[in-house]
Amino acid sequence: MTIRTEFPCRVVEQEDMGIVMPDGCRLSARVWMPEDAGVRPVPAVLEYIPYRKRDGTLPRDEMMHPYVAGHGYACVRVDMRGNGDSEGLMADEYTQQEMDDAVAVIDWLSRQPWCSGAVGMMGKSWGGFNCLQAAFNQPPALKAVISVCSTTDRFADDIHYKGGCLLGENFGWGAVMLSYSSRPPDPVLRPDWRRMWMQRLEAEPWLAPRWAALQERGAFWKHGSVCEDYSRMRTPVLIWGGWADNYMNTVAHLVENVPAPCKGIVGPWVHQYPHTAVPGPQVGFLQEAVRWWDRWLKGVENGAEHDPAYRVWMMHSAPPDASAKVRPGHWVAEAEWPSPRVSRQVLALQAARGAGASQGYLGRDEGAEGFALTVATPQHLGLKAGEFFPMGLNAEMPGDQREDDALSLCFDGEVLEAGLDLLGAAELRLRVASDRPLGFVVARLCDVGPDGASVRIAHGMLNPCHRESRENPMPMVPGEAVEVAFALDQMAYRVAPGHRLRLALSNSYWPFVWPSPEAGRLVVTGGSLTLPVHAGSVGEWDPPPAEHAVPWKHRVIRAGRTRRFVEEDLIAGTYALIVEDDLGDAENLTHGLCSGETMSERWEIRPDDPLSARAVHVWEQRLSRGDWSVRTRAEAEMTGSATHLRHRAVLRAWEGEALVFERVWDESVPRRFV
Repeated sequence: MTIRTEFPCRVVEQEDMGIVMPDGCRLSARVWMPEDAGVRPVPAVLEYIPYRKRDGTLPRDEMMHPYVAGHGYACVRVDMRGNGDSEGLMADEYTQQEMDDAVAVIDWLSRQPWCSGAVGMMGKSWGGFNCLQAAFNQPPALKAVISVCSTTDRFADDIHYKGGCLLGENFGWGAVMLSYSSRPPDPVLRPDWRRMWMQRLEAEPWLAPRWAALQERGAFWKHGSVCEDYSRMRTPVLIWGGWADNYMNTVAHLVENVPAPCKGIVGPWVHQYPHTAVPGPQVGFLQEAVRWWDRWLKGVENGAEHDPAYRVWMMHSAPPDASAKVRPGHWVAEAEWPSPRVSRQVLALQAARGAGASQGYLGRDEGAEGFALTVATPQHLGLKAGEFFPMGLNAEMPGDQREDDALSLCFDGEVLEAGLDLLGAAELRLRVASDRPLGFVVARLCDVGPDGASVRIAHGMLNPCHRESRENPMPMVPGEAVEVAFALDQMAYRVAPGHRLRLALSNSYWPFVWPSPEAGRLVVTGGSLTLPVHAGSVGEWDPPPAEHAVPWKHRVIRAGRTRRFVEEDLIAGTYALIVEDDLGDAENLTHGLCSGETMSERWEIRPDDPLSARAVHVWEQRLSRGDWSVRTRAEAEMTGSATHLRHRAVLRAWEGEALVFERVWDESVPRRFV
């Protein structure tokens, strides 16, 4: 990693530029631009998110935005309405108000005397979503976007539902936002900070039950899902993803469907920007960003539109490691996507041949005899699944799958003599019957080494209520066999000679998926797995090395500590995944604000009882400067009965040592399809 201190342009900064919306709400922006932009206008690049520019994303902002500004751009980091130092209130994610504000900000930027009139937009996660949504809404001044770790479909491929299955992260992210949005503006920038803070706290939404109640793909989820009409995507898109992040599917979907110039890059990374993300190798994301902006915001003929359509890091077989610093592999560059170098290989699900650990076999014999194999897995299966979006090296990626494999229905392939390259999404077809009206099936495609270690290559899942329609799901008819099909996640993976593929099926996946109301039983009587087999490749792209601007100046007041472990209670008969993440406290040496954050999660369940599932999250946020200090604490709990999902939360706020706010929520939503 190279730290750059010299750039083509000398950069000046404004820490609180006001951008007033049509309804009078003032948004706060931190802006970096060349010092002569007033006489030599430059394009603007917008990042627009709710994560607080004054403390939340400041460490990454200072490594990125001065870098891009130093290459001749005005970089504008805006706090969304109701967050950070911006006025107003936030009601939910990706609301029409949020999208309207984005369009208004883009228009406002294009008309500033220091702006050339061309605007780009970049962001990761929430910021990556609204880049795509802004492109979908087509503001005239928006000329290109760069989106990282985002999705095209808010229902089928986000933190709420996957394949119609209710994700644990739906509750987890609700707890995160309850905490994140509870903090006040900085009094240095907003003398009326306390009034704004109280307004935010009074209006704070508890979003987890709202999302959990929407169990079909209706208007709420279609809003903000750009897959609803790809033809509207007329703005050039550079889309990034990571194989360790659960937004990896977006890149292939956009490259395949967007009519505008669209280039995709997927590395081995977690849910972070590619110049800092693990596992390595990191790449020069900022150089690639400047190249993209130069082409579409300045009109530089640098050939960016002729880059390969789809560049991916093809990971090679390696031992399982939930905290991998590096993933071995090589870069593959596809000129077009779908690629003519990928063919489809169909493997039939068959009964196992001879004795062995696997109950089933993956083979090419389409005429195999029929079988009836049962999937009835214990509720604690999935404790090594990893986070939906891992952020670093704290054992957040999938670990060794062999313990979960032992509890699953497994179909093993032959030992590979020559190895196998996979690029794309596998598709699973099953003939299956359920003894319960509600349930789900999870499929894990694993790389099993000679020592028995099992690495998850990709996974996919389906709530069979959605077997015919996501908009109009229907419960299963107990005992009635149906044909279902679903895709596993996109992958780029080279399976080594001497290894074998394994398809592992389960109907539990805790805590990644919230359990069904009853411990059901699935009977599989047929099916096939279609693999995307790549013809083979060598290193085909040599990305620039990672570099960034000077990191933020800070003093560590108290160091943090992270723990992640599984607890088995031999008396209660429970298993629990426990995460304790104390980020410590630090002082910003530029403006003096001290900030800190502490989080704990407990995901507990009994192997024989899906209704024992219980999630408890606690978040604390701390801000101080001199004699001023505030603190908020959000406590959230989710449980389920046979008929309802219950979400409880408490939000408290302190000014100094005085409790100044407390609110309690207790909401239940009917279980209709989950």
